[in-house]
Amino acid sequence: MPPLSSLSPTAAAAQAPAAAASPSTHTATSRRLALSALGSLGVASLWGCGGGSDSTSTDSGSSTDSGSGTGSGTGSGTGTGTGTGTTTTCSVVPEETAGPYPADGSTASNNTYNVLALSGIVRSDIRSSVGSSTQVSGVPLSITITLTNTSASCAALSGYAIYLWHCTQDGNYSVYTSNNIADNYLRGVQATDANGTVTFTTIVPGCYAGRMPHMHLEIYPTLASATKAANKIKTTQLAFPTALLSSIYSSNSGYSASVRNLASMSFATDNVFSDGTTLEMTTMQANTGGGYSASITISIAV
Repeated sequence: MPPLSSLSPTAAAAQAPAAAASPSTHTATSRRLALSALGSLGVASLWGCGGGSDSTSTDSGSSTDSGSGTGSGTGSGTGTGTGTGTTTTCSVVPEETAGPYPADGSTASNNTYNVLALSGIVRSDIRSSVGSSTQVSGVPLSITITLTNTSASCAALSGYAIYLWHCTQDGNYSVYTSNNIADNYLRGVQATDANGTVTFTTIVPGCYAGRMPHMHLEIYPTLASATKAANKIKTTQLAFPTALLSSIYSSNSGYSASVRNLASMSFATDNVFSDGTTLEMTTMQANTGGGYSASITISIAV
């Protein structure tokens, strides 16, 4: 694997970053599928809070009466009733483009690059290429993804596989930067635990020209099936809070190009997130050790 310091920081002029050696310009045409496309997953077009909501209602009433007539007699009665109910709802995360750099054996990869077939790609720390101890530069980030099922009252989905990939602090993607399948940093697969959760150790992604900072992910029904794009059941992207990323970029010299790129765009002008980020926006905060953590709950219908 070539030294990571040799990676070019040059961002792409449009959709995606340029590769380091003899790059070809890729323009990702991405548009979020219309709500009707979600029908292929067999779900209603729900657009609420991705994490769920609770509703509680309580009612009570009382009455007392008395009366008297000829002779003597009294009567009284009281009654009180209460009721409580809780309902949890979640919505299917939008389907998004995998972009031009998925390296998952798909047509977008020219059927040549497929890191999913590599031994060792199942891992939690994705900061280096498989088998290498050399990590890419960047601000440390731990991202936790929880997967739930809209068809089962937002129950956790255990045993599903999540393939996560994203660009470097320079805005480049592994495999394509060096045109070498062995350079596969910032890519990895994990199976969700009993709580439907996976956590990846990585870096804060950079911002290249034409796109707001993001991560890509594909969901597979099992870890065993996460070997090629043909087996995936969902493709989507994750967004990050702009103000916090702007602060991170400004404070770390390795993200100098990201400062300029981020300042020139917004979610409203991004060709993937322009129709909303409600179900794709992560929650992000600083850690005591100098890095950051992010989390998100996303839902699919199975």
